[in-house]
Amino acid sequence: MVALSYAFYSSRSFMRSVSGFTTLAPSSQIITRQSQIQNNNNNGKFLFMSTTTDTAAETAEQPKKKVKTSRILSGVQPTGSIHLGNYLGAIRQWVDFQNEEEDEEGNIKENFFCVVDLHAITMPHDPKELGENSLAVSALYIAAGIDPTKSSIFIQSHVPAHSELAWLLNCATPMNWLERMIQYKDKAKKQGDSVGVGLFTYPILMAADIMLYQAEKVPVGEDQRQHLELARDITRRFNDQYCKGGPFKKRCKKAGIPSYPTFKEPEAMIVKEGARVMSLTDGKNKMSKSDPNDNSRINVLDPPDVIRSKIKKCKTDAEIGLEWDNPDRPEATNLLSIYLAVQPGRTKEDILEEVKDMSWGEFKPLLAEAIVNHLEPIQKRYAEVRADEEYLNNVLRDGANAAEEIALKTLKSAKVAMGFATRL
Repeated sequence: MVALSYAFYSSRSFMRSVSGFTTLAPSSQIITRQSQIQNNNNNGKFLFMSTTTDTAAETAEQPKKKVKTSRILSGVQPTGSIHLGNYLGAIRQWVDFQNEEEDEEGNIKENFFCVVDLHAITMPHDPKELGENSLAVSALYIAAGIDPTKSSIFIQSHVPAHSELAWLLNCATPMNWLERMIQYKDKAKKQGDSVGVGLFTYPILMAADIMLYQAEKVPVGEDQRQHLELARDITRRFNDQYCKGGPFKKRCKKAGIPSYPTFKEPEAMIVKEGARVMSLTDGKNKMSKSDPNDNSRINVLDPPDVIRSKIKKCKTDAEIGLEWDNPDRPEATNLLSIYLAVQPGRTKEDILEEVKDMSWGEFKPLLAEAIVNHLEPIQKRYAEVRADEEYLNNVLRDGANAAEEIALKTLKSAKVAMGFATRL
């Protein structure tokens, strides 16, 4: 898996407080300033305050109100450089997610964006680069617009519950379920006899990522749909094997946790598709980190001169004029789509009116400058973040703490369901 990107939505009714979960006070007692609500929720502790004018009797007479929370968790692997396709197709959408205080159903949103370094080691990797790449991706999240005051940013391995739950699910998953995974078959062919067990079982780690945060709806691309179905199968099997009957309820009561099934069954969710960026050397294939030809992609941190050189060399055709959506001209569609994507606010019609009669020699410099101008502020912000090591480390620590608070609750429930002795 070269790049992992998925989002999880959890809508269990709850209100986060310092000590755990509680229901909201009556609506008349809530401070309604959006800035106060947003700031408190973004710190992972959604607090509320009551006014001094309400009496205890009034409070008792009014019904309690519950708030549902939708939880979003997405991630990218720290392998290779983050390229334009990763940014336009995924990360820029995450910025839009975090800036929406509520989802379409009016649920309050919690945002978690992680660097999935545990997934990165399922393929051969350089230990000297893994840590640095993880920090680089984290800094790029911030540079691209992920705001640590609105979203939690963390590195996957900094929340050990991901690995521990993956092991529990490994032991509950039949091997033949994994043998059906198409991506494993494709990538195993490339590695031959050196293929690792991690590549075979990484769909279970992905399932653990989903299930750990009690996702109900998971936006996934077609290439990940089979893995979502596996997560659904594992959820049903786990709940059926371990979450039924009197003994289960007794274990839950003793542990002080609810006796409902441990995991919610996730469902696929359709979301707005991000920009689909194709290779600069082949307009029919997606831009990829794993392509050995660096000229096939624009990396977000490429210097301006490198970007101009790559665009100048990129594959085009011999046709006169530029047009969109001609299946015989995939490179034209790709380059026009990039030109549109790096100029927010413009339309296809507007772009086409500008460039339809241009030659490639005229259009390529325009495209290169548009990309350079779009990436310049991101690159500048990235340099600032990387120069402040203490700030970045604090962001990652706070993000891991916020994620772990949720993850440990789910992990505890799973271990109780399976019958592990509780640590006192």
